[in-house]
Amino acid sequence: MSNPSSDPKSSPFETARERIGARESSPPLEAGLYVVATPIGNLRDITLRALDVLGAAGRVYAEDTRVARKLLDAYGLKPRLAAYHDHSAEAARDQILAALAAGESVALISDAGTPLISDPGFKLARAVIAAGHRVFPIPGASALLAGLVTAGLPTDKFLFAGFLPPKQHARRGVLEEFAVIDATLVFYESGPRLAESLADMAATLGDRAAAVARELTKMFEETRRDTLSTLAAHYAEAGAPKGEIVVIVSPPLAGDVSDDVLDAFLLQTLSRSGVKDAATAAADALGVPRKRAYARALELKA
Repeated sequence: MSNPSSDPKSSPFETARERIGARESSPPLEAGLYVVATPIGNLRDITLRALDVLGAAGRVYAEDTRVARKLLDAYGLKPRLAAYHDHSAEAARDQILAALAAGESVALISDAGTPLISDPGFKLARAVIAAGHRVFPIPGASALLAGLVTAGLPTDKFLFAGFLPPKQHARRGVLEEFAVIDATLVFYESGPRLAESLADMAATLGDRAAAVARELTKMFEETRRDTLSTLAAHYAEAGAPKGEIVVIVSPPLAGDVSDDVLDAFLLQTLSRSGVKDAATAAADALGVPRKRAYARALELKA
């Protein structure tokens, strides 16, 4: 019996299946958009189903075809490949909708991780749904979840906030809104802005426990855990780190909330209620001592 990897009639898809130990071919794909998660670093973090889909899809759209080609080549897959990114999105959406209307299957991948998370793919999913076609999730790697589980912080409730604004004033404004949320916060950040963002988090959220995870699943993977102010000081001194970065911040605890955040909350609440009610609301929402909230509300109301 011939070896599929050496059989000239063997397809690249069959070769890939042999490499990963898959025994049976998957059924043909239904028409629809397949949102396929890909590795965030280690190429072995690809699911068998993702390989099935990428090998069987009528066409594959990628954030960067050069990056996608490295993954596809690693598994001997040679699908019809095209770009879907910020600059090509409008034209590509029309092509994809036409392909779906013709009964084709289309796969969407990003450079790393799960598409639609902090990238323009959601507009495509929305258009596909509006046109009456199906969207199939093909789950897998995600930097958001990988960072969260390595941080050692509560995971029962969390908020993914994506990238913060690059300018300090806008960034602090957004962080003040997050200060009242009783959940672990997860952000993406770039190396050059990391130290400043951590310092702003400490100033607006309070000096909470946090973790900075970078280069997850790669050779130089690192997760540094400490308070926000200590992490900010470290990266200010060490310089901007390389690689993709996930910042995970613990939920608020009593005493963590800064005076600026407390004042902003109280001023908003005092505009529609009395001192006692405003202090009660601040204590419940921010987790600060009721005595502290009441004393500050009196000062602001004076």
